[in-house]
Amino acid sequence: MADNIDNLPTNQILDPDEMYAALEEKLRQQQHSIDLGRVHAAYEVAKTAHSGQKRKDGSPYVTHCVAAADIAADMGLDEDSIVAALLHDVIEDTNLQHEDIARQFGTSVADIVEGVSKLTRVQYTSKEDEQMENLRKMLMAMAKDIRVILIKIADRLHNMRTMAYQSPEKQRSKSLETMEIYAPIAHRLGMQRAKWELEDLSLQYLDPQGYKEIMDTLDRRMPELEAFMDSMKEKIRTRLEQEGVNASIFCRIKHVYSIYRKMYTQKLDLNGIFDLCAFRVIVDSIPDCYNVLGIIHDMFKPVPGRFKDYISTPKPNMYQSVHTTVIGSEGIPFEVQIRTWEMHYTAEYGIAAHWKYKMGDSGSSLRSGDEDRFAWVRRLLESQQESDATDFVHDLKIDMFADEVFVFSPKGDVINLPAGATPVDFAYSIHSDIGNHMVGAKVNGRIVPYDTVLQNGDIVEIRTSKSAPGPSRDWLNFVKSGSARTKIKQWYKKERREENIIRGRAMLEDELRHMGVSLDEALSDDILHPVMKKLSFNESDDLYAAIGYGGITAIRVANRLRDDVKSSKPEHRSAIEKVNDAAERREQQAKRNAKAVHGILVEGLDNCLIKFSRCCTPVPGDDIIGFITRGQGVSIHRTDCQNYRRRDTSPENEGRWIKVEWAGTISDIYTTTITIASKDRNGLVMDIATVLNSMNAKVRNLSSRSVGYGQAVTVITLEVKNVTELRYIMNRIAGVAGVSSVMRNGS
Repeated sequence: MADNIDNLPTNQILDPDEMYAALEEKLRQQQHSIDLGRVHAAYEVAKTAHSGQKRKDGSPYVTHCVAAADIAADMGLDEDSIVAALLHDVIEDTNLQHEDIARQFGTSVADIVEGVSKLTRVQYTSKEDEQMENLRKMLMAMAKDIRVILIKIADRLHNMRTMAYQSPEKQRSKSLETMEIYAPIAHRLGMQRAKWELEDLSLQYLDPQGYKEIMDTLDRRMPELEAFMDSMKEKIRTRLEQEGVNASIFCRIKHVYSIYRKMYTQKLDLNGIFDLCAFRVIVDSIPDCYNVLGIIHDMFKPVPGRFKDYISTPKPNMYQSVHTTVIGSEGIPFEVQIRTWEMHYTAEYGIAAHWKYKMGDSGSSLRSGDEDRFAWVRRLLESQQESDATDFVHDLKIDMFADEVFVFSPKGDVINLPAGATPVDFAYSIHSDIGNHMVGAKVNGRIVPYDTVLQNGDIVEIRTSKSAPGPSRDWLNFVKSGSARTKIKQWYKKERREENIIRGRAMLEDELRHMGVSLDEALSDDILHPVMKKLSFNESDDLYAAIGYGGITAIRVANRLRDDVKSSKPEHRSAIEKVNDAAERREQQAKRNAKAVHGILVEGLDNCLIKFSRCCTPVPGDDIIGFITRGQGVSIHRTDCQNYRRRDTSPENEGRWIKVEWAGTISDIYTTTITIASKDRNGLVMDIATVLNSMNAKVRNLSSRSVGYGQAVTVITLEVKNVTELRYIMNRIAGVAGVSSVMRNGS
């Protein structure tokens, strides 16, 4: 797998036969035997099946299949995997079916190809539903045969390498999907090499200017950095030889996305990042790792708090190494990673090292003990059963992709949880009964609140009682793991059905009122029952109960009801009534458009000066009121604005409030401001920016600051068309990990 990829178009038409010859030579040189005749037969089948199909660069489509197989070979995957990689698109893009592949290449290959194909066969009305179904099928495929996702990663990696030929819109959408889904999956599988390349290639399209600035700066500083790395490498090599330690030493510059993320989270420019260089020392045994660590600390001054021992406590993705950051003689800090060769192979290739370096035979079965490493796949599959699309995608990204914290049970068992996890997350990670009967928690021997954020190395003890009242709904506001959230909702679903029905109906009605939708229309049988059927509910009480316990969001149901109300056309009205209504609407429309200024109609005034208040920044769709200013026309406020609500305390201004409304047709863009309250954590601003970027939101200003006690406030000024667009943006931001509230200014 190449470390550096020139992704610019070359307009060179690739020859598939030449590419296949290079693949075959690579396979000949691998450690385990592969039936090249079978692989060649797969190539010929793919070549024939894709005959006449072209890629965007004009090359025959089969070149992509060969490239995916080449990446699979670099991963060291087995014979079936190479064959499946060559055939991975034939079910989706050609007339070949599962039975055709099974007949010639065996059921195992056919199952893998079908699994890869199914990950792309999704047609859903909402982006959340589509993403959830893709992820669900991906997890199911991974649980059945992990090679499915390895080939999918190979497929995505080659597509990203050749993304320069796609449209800008597709470049951005695929890069965002890669950054949000595929790179984190590669990380979860321990495939650091694939993860780094996927992240760097995605960043190239998500923030091309930022990517270019980093690359240009690195190019300028490269002679200086290379001289530093050569000097340090020689010093370490000489000292280890003197100590009689057999070691291989490598050095590199950190990959671009890692630098980019550090710049973003720490608000630094590239010149302010000193630890750009990383050294890797690979030795023969675990005792040698700790011996080298002592030598490195003797040679250089270690940076306090930057030592991490992933050998004694491996990461869940199988990663093992000792990390330390030290300061060289030039005063420049650099990181040193120390590991054995076996750890190195696992760190580079993750689960793929199972085939590349541990086995000579084919097959998808894992070695003894490996099953536990993929228990998270089963847990995620279980959790999605009780989640709606938005919650599932949000929880999955936290459980699978977030940074992690390692804590201990009183017996010394290591439990890994998402960063920001609390004792409640810990309790539910042990067993749902522990969480449901939790009455208290101790961290390091001291009683702590339920929402205490756990740190690496904490010893957590949970106190339980059979008479415990059960989980509190408030826990959903601070738990971080999707499994804990799901188990709390399951408890409420089972134990509090009547309460859930009442609460869920109230939540739905409140959301509909907020949207300005008639409750009588939206909750009528003609509208409600079809929506219930689409959402797989048989009775209205089941729907209300699901909203009440959090199985589906009220806003999702309300949006569907609103859309159906709008699209419904009463049949009992006469043609004359409809014509009269249309004429009246046209007359009102013309009247409004004639008097509107910046999309605002002012009662009794025409073409007056209009300005939008900064205190509450209204947008179309808000309930609004006007205030006649002295010499500056009419200032437009929201009716929930604090200044308007305090009007009773200013009787001298009573006559200056005036009725205003939005015009029927509005094409302007409006500026508004929102405030986000959240936990103060690394990567928060980057995650919010990524969400905004995915929606193509027009951001005029974004600032974030710490307010103490582990909390942060972020203020964003946006340009939107109406309140519907604004609410959608706010709801998406609310799903970012650590965000506790998203509010409009002035309320």
